[in-house]
Amino acid sequence: MGFGKYRQGFGFFVLIASLFVFWWLGTSLNIHIPALQDKLGSFPGLISAFLYVLAYVIVTFFLFFSKDVFWIAGAFLFGPFLSALYICIAEIINAYILFYLSRFLGRAYVKESLSKKYKNLDYKLGRISFFWLFIFRAAPVIPYRFMDMASGLTGMSFRKYLAAVIFGTPLKMFWIQYIIANIGVNIFKDPNLIVQFFLNNRIFLLFSLTYIILILAVIYKLRFFKEKYGS
Repeated sequence: MGFGKYRQGFGFFVLIASLFVFWWLGTSLNIHIPALQDKLGSFPGLISAFLYVLAYVIVTFFLFFSKDVFWIAGAFLFGPFLSALYICIAEIINAYILFYLSRFLGRAYVKESLSKKYKNLDYKLGRISFFWLFIFRAAPVIPYRFMDMASGLTGMSFRKYLAAVIFGTPLKMFWIQYIIANIGVNIFKDPNLIVQFFLNNRIFLLFSLTYIILILAVIYKLRFFKEKYGS
């Protein structure tokens, strides 16, 4: 028996093992937000933006749970609009890397290993409409890292997924960055601050209520897939 027979399974094992290692690193290491802001703020504007995008891509690739740090630092350093733009650029790069990494290491194994029932699910996911891809990308329900890699495991074309990334990511990131920039670092510690912010910003509240409809749509679609293919 040659190694070639097990190559697909080995690649998938490497993918899963890497995810576990990156998750563990993310729970073990901490990034100091003020230090990150001070370091980036010491450079001129364009260089600071370039380093921010570069650091975002590298660090969030290897460390789970590190995006919040970059969101907070970016909102205070660049403001809500520019930080959202820079994050979107970094997320497009991340989507490209993770999509093709997942496709290279895991797609062949998944395709060969699925039962008849889940082959149909794979077919459906690979041909999911751009509308739903856009909604999934825009609503803050599914983490981007898992969405990028899961899309690579299906038969979905990268061109369609990339379009959803480009058009869907800005909606989510502007919404998050605007709230962070106005509330501050305690946004993840004190939910009452978020309530007060919305009460004092009625227009943004109306926008957020519309946005919540997108989130509910994502939850509905996920429940549909779970009920149809989860058992």
